[in-house]
Amino acid sequence: MNRLLDKSALLLICITALSLSGNAAGPVIVLLCTVTASAALQLLSGTKTAAAIIALVSAACLVYPLFFCIMPIVLYDALCEKKWWLSMPASLILFSAPNELTPLQCFISAAGITAAILIYIRVSALEKTVSNLTELRDKVTETNLQLSHQNSLLAEAQDNEIRLATLRERNRIAREIHDNVGHMLTRSLLQSGALLIINKDEQLKEPLTSLRDTLDTAMTSIRESVHNLHDDSVDLKKLISESLSAAEGKFRTSLEFDISENISGSIKFCIAGIVKECVSNAIKHSSGSELRVIVREHPMFYQLMVDDNGCCKESIKETGIGLKNMRERAESSGGRITFTPSPEGFRVFMTIPKK
Repeated sequence: MNRLLDKSALLLICITALSLSGNAAGPVIVLLCTVTASAALQLLSGTKTAAAIIALVSAACLVYPLFFCIMPIVLYDALCEKKWWLSMPASLILFSAPNELTPLQCFISAAGITAAILIYIRVSALEKTVSNLTELRDKVTETNLQLSHQNSLLAEAQDNEIRLATLRERNRIAREIHDNVGHMLTRSLLQSGALLIINKDEQLKEPLTSLRDTLDTAMTSIRESVHNLHDDSVDLKKLISESLSAAEGKFRTSLEFDISENISGSIKFCIAGIVKECVSNAIKHSSGSELRVIVREHPMFYQLMVDDNGCCKESIKETGIGLKNMRERAESSGGRITFTPSPEGFRVFMTIPKK
């Protein structure tokens, strides 16, 4: 659009020079040729045809000198096409037929040529500035995206550190309760039981029995709390990753883990145990090169899938001890497990409903 506006301004200069001609037909023919050639150059920009049009119009000045009056537009197009030298033959008209144009026409045409050069310099500087600004914007956008990605990775790493620290603290608290409070309650239960045995006073029997029952209730509550804390401190993803690390020398391993932390310890140990057994079987029996583990949580159930791309050997049978253990683990958690051997590999698929 800017190029069209600039050429429109130059066209006014060319029309002024043409209007000083002595006849009416010549300027009209030259003007029509100019508009046609300029439109063609606009459409065919960057092609060999555009270069040929510039050379043809420039050479036409030697045949019909009035074409020199429209050289400002032709020169501007030649500059835009980076082929300004194709317009140089038109300058020969000043030497070969200097009397064909009036001095005023030559002056106006020279002024138009100067204006075309100045306009092109201005437009080139503007386009370069716009290009630099666009490049700078793209770099800033790319840098912002990289920073955003780095920030997300940093936030994820920080969240993971906090979660691991929380799990370690829960494990420590559970261990402290088990080692200290649990032992003291156990000793108190033994002492209360001994007192009941050696007590001969019927009036103390009921209080001692109540004391033993209270201590037993407290012991049960502490035991449940310790188990819950320990189960919460188990990092299922870490357990699976550790199992997969044993197969990294033989397989390209991958893990897709999409499960919340609100999962019972029994299900965590069930999934981790089955993954460990699958990895062990793959190392022993699979001839594949890839081992994939997928753990997902759905609204009503948990899903586990372990598969490799190796051809299944005859030694892998559902009557094997490893597969029996996996089936027993799944059934103990209320889940179902299937084993699918095929020439493309071996797949273990398990679902455990949420309670």
